[in-house]
Amino acid sequence: MASTLVQIRVDEKLKDDAATVYEDLGLDLSTAVRIFFKRSVAENGIPFSMRLGNSDRDTVKARIPQDVLSAMQAMSQSAASNGISDMSLEEINTEIDAVRKR
Repeated sequence: MASTLVQIRVDEKLKDDAATVYEDLGLDLSTAVRIFFKRSVAENGIPFSMRLGNSDRDTVKARIPQDVLSAMQAMSQSAASNGISDMSLEEINTEIDAVRKR
């Protein structure tokens, strides 16, 4: 499957803030966007709730449970220690298909 370039414009502070969050999770921006796209396809929509809470209608804050963050960090560390953190999505899917065929 061929890759394609996706370009978006965002406020520089938003990009920097998001990059900091993803770096803390062991991800780069490109990987985070690929994850978002894959989850969007799997969910057939936006992969998170987009409702405003009753007590906080002016600010929407993403709250990720600590166990989810810990699991993502562990997976990132495992990928880095196994030398597979730079795999493309196509390479990852090829590996998954190979395991499923066993």
